[in-house]
This record gives sequence, structure tokens and C-alpha cells, in this order.
Amino acid sequence: MNRWKPLLALGLAQFLVVLDTAVMNVSISTLVADFDTTVAAIQAAITLYTLVMAAFLITGATLGDILGRRRAFGIGLVVYGVGSGLTAIAPQLWVLVAGWSVIEGLGGALVLPALAALVGGNYHGKDRAVAYGVVGGLAGAGIAVGPLVGGYMTTYLSWRWVFAGEVLIVIAILLMLRWVADAPAAGPRRRLDVVGAALSVAGLALVVFGVLQSSAWGWLEPRNPPFTVFGFSPTLFVIAAGLVVLGLLRSWVRHREARGEDPLVRWELFGIRSLRGALSTLLAQNLILLGIFFTIPLYLQVVLGMNAFSTGLRLLPVSATMLVTSMAAPLVNRWAAPRTVARVGFLILCGAALWLTATVQPQLNDVTFALATGVLGIGMGLLAGQLGNVAQSSVGEAERSEVGGLQYTAQNLGSSLGTALIGALLLGGLTRAAANGVGAAPVPDSVKQQVGTALETGLPFLSVDQVSTALTAGGVAQADVDTLVATYSQAQLAGLKVGLLAAAAIALASLFLTRDLPSRRAAADVAAAEPETVGIGAGGAADGPS
Repeated sequence: MNRWKPLLALGLAQFLVVLDTAVMNVSISTLVADFDTTVAAIQAAITLYTLVMAAFLITGATLGDILGRRRAFGIGLVVYGVGSGLTAIAPQLWVLVAGWSVIEGLGGALVLPALAALVGGNYHGKDRAVAYGVVGGLAGAGIAVGPLVGGYMTTYLSWRWVFAGEVLIVIAILLMLRWVADAPAAGPRRRLDVVGAALSVAGLALVVFGVLQSSAWGWLEPRNPPFTVFGFSPTLFVIAAGLVVLGLLRSWVRHREARGEDPLVRWELFGIRSLRGALSTLLAQNLILLGIFFTIPLYLQVVLGMNAFSTGLRLLPVSATMLVTSMAAPLVNRWAAPRTVARVGFLILCGAALWLTATVQPQLNDVTFALATGVLGIGMGLLAGQLGNVAQSSVGEAERSEVGGLQYTAQNLGSSLGTALIGALLLGGLTRAAANGVGAAPVPDSVKQQVGTALETGLPFLSVDQVSTALTAGGVAQADVDTLVATYSQAQLAGLKVGLLAAAAIALASLFLTRDLPSRRAAADVAAAEPETVGIGAGGAADGPS
């Protein structure tokens, strides 16, 4: 039993880092009210949290190699705890963003790559496969259990108590850190590539920021941007600028490699087929999951008026099925290869998202909704139990922390893009449906023009009471207010369905990303192999034909 004590500390840290986003998703309505802000502002805060981690994880992996993995893990936990404490007492939205989105995000960027390396360093053989399955399961459980914990706290106490509790959990993990053996980086001590780190942060930030702002700025036709480019919305230009910066990062990395200097990340890692497949599917998995977890709470809270705890209860089937399925990864590997499991997982996600789309109605059918979310958890669990192990088993001990940084970068970049992209599509669908509805509504042309002017800048996701109050304050007659509120209610459902249909389409498209995953059950043996037997190119050796 003592051999699993390190996993207790490491697994708890993994659970902690992913818990926050799920807590915030079910607390959206309360946060909007507490800080007198909008859904879009909370969406930006959620996106920024995962973006900060995504942008700094590769740098965090390098710092782990320089400082030592266990020391970096401990420092990251302290930073994370400070951010949690600041978030718990945040008097204004900008303080919450500083404590949660930025400071906690930076702490997580140190914790996660070190965690991946420490799991690999503390376990070997079959125990390693089990340990990565447990960590993957706890990551999924944090996302899934978060709504229940956060919902209860938000409804009956305060969301602030969640972050105060996180400080105590951080202290507990630090006390357990003595159980965890360090996993020193092999080879000479690395130097931090400052230019590469800056290019990585800037490139990822521009891409995600562009996607996030698309609902406010418009994709091509400008809605209400701060500037235009040749008469077009700046959205695609900002995204393109981010891609150009990431292209410069690739050139810079190769330049440093040619000079024999330490790059931010070795580009040869992307040549490992199984690692490349694991990273791309991890990104897609988290994009879908966080997109859905942003959409569903809006339906339950803003449309149906449920409190945070009721929202968490409705998401409990995801937690249960995701945890059980991901924990069963070693058993699943006995009869199916990672590629097969991932494809089944994405097909299940596509079906679950379509099923959830059908459940978005003016009244909730609890049984149908529970079944749909339970199926969603099965699909997520199949992926969560496989992909982390495939990524780490694609390389040897010397590359484990670096791959951990890439692994969690893919996950958090997917989470950022999921909240930003699905959220933008949802708000765009809401605005289009509302505009069409107002155009067909039996209200005076003067009212249509008044409302149409407001719609041109994009429509926030509001409750019908807020819409009714705004229309009444604008001098609209009560009969017309009732008509427009009914139109807006239908537009809400249409926007939510757009978001869920987009998630289903992404899940279906993600099947093409699985072609680089190991295609034979023999890959499970690679996953359980000792570090010495798994080298930098071993991932490709385990792959079968496409």
C-alpha cells in the first residue's frame, strides 16, 4: 500500500488544478451578479485561466528540469495557493482575474509538467500504466465533480469557500510531498530559452484571444471592434498573427538546435507519431469537454433558472461515468488498442453532444438529460484513461518532463479554445436567431429598429427577466416587451444548440486525429515498459499501419 502514497499527493494535485474551471462554470450566474458584470466577462476569465497555463506550461517544464521536478512541483503549489487565497477574498472582478486566471494559472504551469514527470519517476512497469490511468481519471473527475462541489458551495455558502478550501488542500499536498521521490532530469542541466518562451506565450495568446473576441468583433464583417483591417473585422488577422508568431517559434527553436543551444522544446519530439497523436487528441478532447461544460450551465442556470447546486446535481452522471470509465483503462487496454479506444470515445462524444442538443427545450426532461450526460462521461472517460499514458510512454525518462509540458499545454489550449470557440459560436447563434426573430415579430418598425441597433454590437446571454427589464427601461410597450421576450427565449435555445452542434462536429472531425495513435494492443506493453526500454523514437515503433 505504501507504494501508492506518492500517487495520493500527485493525484490530489491533478484534481485540484482542474477543479477550478468546473467550479466557475456552474457559478457563472452568481459571479455575474456578485461582480455586476456579464457572461462574456466571466467567459473571458475562464478562458484566461486555461490560456495562462497553456502559454507557460512548456516554460514550466523547462524550469522543472532546471530546478528539479519535486522542487518545481512544490513552488508551483505555493504559487497556486497564493492565487487561491487572493481569489477567495477578491472584492472586484480584476482581483479575481489576477488571483485565479493569472497567479493560479502560473502555479499550475509549474505543477503539471513536474507532476507528469514525477508519476513516471515514481512508478514503473504495470504500476506506471495504472498510475497514469488514475491521474487521468482524477483530472476528469475534477472537471466533472467540480460542478457538484462548486454548486453546493455557491448555493448554500459562497463560491469563495471553494478557493479558501483549496489553500488547505495545497498545504496538505505540501505535507505529503515527502512521500514523493524526485525524478531528476537526465543529461546536462538545461538553460531557459527566454526568446522561445516569449514567442510561445505571445503566439498562443493571440490565437485564443482572436477566437474569444470573435463573438464581439465578428469573424469577417465588423460588429463593434476597436479597429478594422481593410474594412474587415480584426478577428482573423489577430488569429493569423498568432499563427505567424508560432511559426517564428518553430524557426527559432530549430535555430537554437542548430547552434547546439537548449531550445524551449525539441522539435524532434513532434516527429514521434504516437506523441503527436496523443497531443492532438488531448487538445480536441478538452476543447469539446470545456465547450460543453460552458454551454450546459448557461442552459440550466440562465434559461431554466436553476441554482448552482441543482446544476451540479444535473451534471453528476458525467462525473460518475467518466471516473469509472477512465479508471477501467488497464482493463480496456486488454481488448483494444489506444487508437480504437479513442475513436470509440470520439464517436460516443459526438452522439452524446447530439443527444444533449435534443434535450435543450423550454422544460428539462431529467431522465433524458441524465442519460445523455452519462453517455458523455463514458466517451470522456475512454479518452482520459488513454491519452496521457500514450504521451508519456512515447518517450524515455530524459524527455518525460518536456513531454509533460507539451501534454498539459495541449489540454489547456484545448480548454481555452473550447470555452472561447464554443462560447463565441453560441453567442453568435443567439444574436442571429434573435435578429431573425425580431425581424419576423409582430411589433412596430420603430421597435424593430431600436432593438436591431442593439443587436448589431452582439447580444449577451441574459436571462429573460434582464431582457424584459432592459426593454421596459427603453420605453417599449408591455405588449411588445412580451413578444420580444418570447422571441429572445427561442433565440437562447437556438444559440445553445449551435454550441452543442459545434461540439458534436468537432468530435466527429477528431476521428482524423487518431490515426497517429498506436493501432495494436501491443502498445499497452509499451505503456507498461521500464523507462530504459522506451526511447525517444519508441512511440513510432508501437504504431501499426494507418
